[in-house]
Amino acid sequence: MEQGVPDIDKFYSEREGKAKINFDATIGHEYLRAAVVTGAEPREDANGDSAHRALTTEEIEKLRNLIERGLHRGALGVGILMAYTPGATPYEILEMFRAAGQFKGAPVHLHVRNLEDDQLWLETDEAVADSLVSGAPVQIVHANSSYQEDFPKLVAIIDAAVRRGVDVSTEAYPYSASMTGIESAPQGWEKWPDAKFHDMIWAATGEPMTRESFVEHRKTGGLIIIPHKNLTENVLLTIIANPRTMIASDGILKNGIGHPRVAGTYSRVLGHYVREQKALTLMDALRKMTLMPAQRLEARAPSMKNKGRIGVGRDADITIFNPDTIIDCATYEEPSKPPKGIEYVLVNGVSVVRAGKLVDNSYPGIGVRATVN
Repeated sequence: MEQGVPDIDKFYSEREGKAKINFDATIGHEYLRAAVVTGAEPREDANGDSAHRALTTEEIEKLRNLIERGLHRGALGVGILMAYTPGATPYEILEMFRAAGQFKGAPVHLHVRNLEDDQLWLETDEAVADSLVSGAPVQIVHANSSYQEDFPKLVAIIDAAVRRGVDVSTEAYPYSASMTGIESAPQGWEKWPDAKFHDMIWAATGEPMTRESFVEHRKTGGLIIIPHKNLTENVLLTIIANPRTMIASDGILKNGIGHPRVAGTYSRVLGHYVREQKALTLMDALRKMTLMPAQRLEARAPSMKNKGRIGVGRDADITIFNPDTIIDCATYEEPSKPPKGIEYVLVNGVSVVRAGKLVDNSYPGIGVRATVN
């Protein structure tokens, strides 16, 4: 949700009749920003130098208009990748919040910059202030990789904001390594020490990176996995169990290459953190995966009021699993390996998983969309 898409109509039309699960999208700040800078049409492979320069006042106004157009076309919110647009100024980000604030319930899904950046806490405070000023809810994504052992400080900020009526929330995935595109490395990466490259893994092969291989792979692009040494099991347990934390996979899979969180996030929480670690109850875990995300979106998309909960008149999708056996099987070497213990999945009343196997030619997923104007 924090990345969004450049063209809302295209996103939904391309998936009609082709999706196993329901789908939705935000309008993507990064893509539209690149379009404003370059003058080209917004596209999903947008990146490069345009992300590093500040926009003029006129460009910010044009960008805001494009964001609002996406919201008029039914985007559920605004996706902002501050970590990938270092040139974005506080004023630019505030204007994106103000755009979202014009549409009832439209949240801003925000990816703050790197934990190594001294600006992290300033950006976190600005996100809360922007939400207060604009009236747009804010979802701060990836509490595990963005905040790591400093997660309690984030919770303290969220708690204080919520007490004052600001709508702030967060989410995490249950892994101690993150993943990103190698082409998104910040300016100045050439000055990194050799050890920093060695800590990274080339997702396609599982091999540790070197300075030389990093330079070579940047020519064609691809995915890198970044282990976080400070994100210990105890830190992860604290983050996953906290009542403020939703569970989200941040799934990216390209031709079978990616991160195990794509296939393993929810089964790992249920198997490892609920059953094995007893870090949280089964019902609390399910609430984090279903009800909390639905409630985050229901003010913008009223159909979400019937999701994430089972009851008369509701149309929640249903996953039938064995709590005694469910566990993730995906690894960094086999990121798409399916979990154990999930027997059936029903989407809009139609089976997409039956007896633990994907059902062929079953595409009942529909688009979850705000009102289109």
